[in-house]
Amino acid sequence: MANSENDTIAAISTPVGEGGISIIRISGDEAVEVAQRIYKGKDLAKVASHTINYGHIIDPDTNQEVDEVMVSVMRAPRTYTREDVIEINCHGGLLATNRILQLALSFGARMAEPGEFTKRAFLNGRLDLSQSEAVMDLIRAKTDKSMKVALNQLDGDLSRLIRHLRKDILDVLAQVEVNIDYPEYDAVEEMTTKLLKEKAEDIQQRIQVLLKTAKQGKVLRDGLATAIIGRPNVGKSSLLNSLLHEDKAIVTNVAGTTRDVIEEYVNVNGVPLKLIDTAGIRDTNDQVEKIGVERSRKALEAADLILLLIDSSTALTDEDRQLLAATKDKQRIIILNKTDLPLTVDLAELKKLAGNSVVIETSIVNHEGMDQLGTQISHMFFNEGIESSQNNVMVTNARHIGLLHQANDALNDVLTGINDGMPVDLVQIDMTRCWELLGEITGDSYQDELLDQLFSQFCLGK
Repeated sequence: MANSENDTIAAISTPVGEGGISIIRISGDEAVEVAQRIYKGKDLAKVASHTINYGHIIDPDTNQEVDEVMVSVMRAPRTYTREDVIEINCHGGLLATNRILQLALSFGARMAEPGEFTKRAFLNGRLDLSQSEAVMDLIRAKTDKSMKVALNQLDGDLSRLIRHLRKDILDVLAQVEVNIDYPEYDAVEEMTTKLLKEKAEDIQQRIQVLLKTAKQGKVLRDGLATAIIGRPNVGKSSLLNSLLHEDKAIVTNVAGTTRDVIEEYVNVNGVPLKLIDTAGIRDTNDQVEKIGVERSRKALEAADLILLLIDSSTALTDEDRQLLAATKDKQRIIILNKTDLPLTVDLAELKKLAGNSVVIETSIVNHEGMDQLGTQISHMFFNEGIESSQNNVMVTNARHIGLLHQANDALNDVLTGINDGMPVDLVQIDMTRCWELLGEITGDSYQDELLDQLFSQFCLGK
């Protein structure tokens, strides 16, 4: 039998594993009844909404006590899903948590699908689609800045801006219809075209302001793919360990110690970096190291930022020069490491090969120069301002960015049609398309397949 949106659903809403407490969430018209069947304590049907109640979970078939619990009762519509919601707080641990979930499933609930609680919040009008997506962004936030952006979106900042844009488009479309259907003067076509052009230019300018935040927004949401590269034994693994504040990579004086690509996330001055510590790129006969070098080259190609280390205590080698040449068109910072040792590198040659790239001097083993490195990374990607001028709204979601680009293209078609002298009723088709595309961001217009695809990416208990 197919799952229904009217079913009462249940799932574990806390991470799987041992912990202080675990929470089993139940939502739906029969949530209270399901919980009451397996709960021994107060009559949950009679307790006040938004209260937490002490008692025990029992197995009705055996009358065996399963766990001592606190049960939260929250009545619709003042809940996350706008349905009746029960949350059973039990002792953390796999056995008790799964046992209680199985009892809830045996006595009237069904297993929730991934993201189904948030999907119901959307379908019941508690959240719009962009706010629903912000829930997962908030869970996955890697820095304070990315968390703030997700919170702003969850609060509806982006939704309000998009709806204002759609209202302005709808107003002009309505005016165009009036002018076409009830012309009062001969110049109605010219006046209507002028109105459409002015509004299309205004809406496009506001959309483009949003799109300017997309690059920074994507960095905050997904992290900046950052490749740490350099010839062997220049301090790549030491840099990774320093940024992570832990000994994640093996550090030795033996060239070729790093044989594979190591990936870790780290917060550097509010910028989430997906650090990639690569094997030293060099010619080698070692088959295992050769595989690592090839993976390093691929990581180099895919990186958003390159941290290229140069050893200041030795002269530049052909390998150094090759790496400087290979990364000259990439966003990069050149790190002149080992400044605690006597300076040997030719600074004039290095500066020439570096071009416009910033060179930061460091002694990683002495923790010198790391603050300057962090400041430079933040400056490179957020110097233009992390916040949009439109109510501090930032676009972070790839789906939203794609729809905004399509809406911008639709407005280009409007302006092109006007400049080419196309009839107004044909031009307004593209204006209507822009209105519909913006509606897909908030979910004012959507397809069921889109909802299934989006919410399937959520964790099971959310």
